[in-house]
Amino acid sequence: MAQKMKLKDINIKNRRATFDYAIGDTYTAGIVLTGTEIKSIRLGKASLVDTFCYVERGEVWVKNMYIAEYFYGTYNNHTERRERKLLLSRKEIRQIEKEAKEAGNTIVPLRLFINDRGLAKLVIGIGRGKKEFDKRQSIRERDDKRAMARAFHK
Repeated sequence: MAQKMKLKDINIKNRRATFDYAIGDTYTAGIVLTGTEIKSIRLGKASLVDTFCYVERGEVWVKNMYIAEYFYGTYNNHTERRERKLLLSRKEIRQIEKEAKEAGNTIVPLRLFINDRGLAKLVIGIGRGKKEFDKRQSIRERDDKRAMARAFHK
């Protein structure tokens, strides 16, 4: 029988975001979810690949976030890739909107997790796209860290 995951173990990361973007400010936002969506997230069945956020009429939305259909959900199961509203303070939304309007900046989801109270939270960051040479530098740093870790553990 499969071992049940603890809520603290739910930590879904967008690894591609830190590779493609230089992340500036980060914000933690709540997400408006349906019952079957939170159940799927608690089972760890979600992904942040190709996900992005945008601001529209004073609200922040996350688009293309994948949350698998809940296995035990019936006719009231959710759509897997629907747009979901993020819950932030008005001050944070204004700040995010101002930063996102600057050329080259975008709002990128970084991490999806369940907090101590059992609520799903999404960490978003303001990212500036990296150039090709920046990506090569990131790969070089990652390889150097691996080499040092291997040398240390011998």
